[in-house]
Amino acid sequence: QVQVVESGGGLVQPGGSLRLSCAASGVIYGINVMGWYRQAPGKERELVATITRGGSTNYGESVKGRFSISGDNAKNTVYLQMNALKPEDTAVYYCKSSMYNGMEYWGKGTLVTVSS
Repeated sequence: QVQVVESGGGLVQPGGSLRLSCAASGVIYGINVMGWYRQAPGKERELVATITRGGSTNYGESVKGRFSISGDNAKNTVYLQMNALKPEDTAVYYCKSSMYNGMEYWGKGTLVTVSS
């Protein structure tokens, strides 16, 4: 059974930085894409960033230029470096691991709060 675990959330002031980590374990089939999504209270879950095994990245419009996703294939781990954080970035951040066999696995999420 694949498990996806996020870490690194917390409280940060506007303009600050935070780094999230996501690790997938129990992987039998190869991971094709890993990504970050977020959901703020009362809003739908939205794309933050994704990265393929080959290193191609994709970002949501609201985070372009501020967030950066990277990965370590050997560790089945991805990172999300978040800079210039804004109060509207406050949300639960979820990690998703998408396998070559089509299966998708979500983590339970980590809360990021941007507030002074």
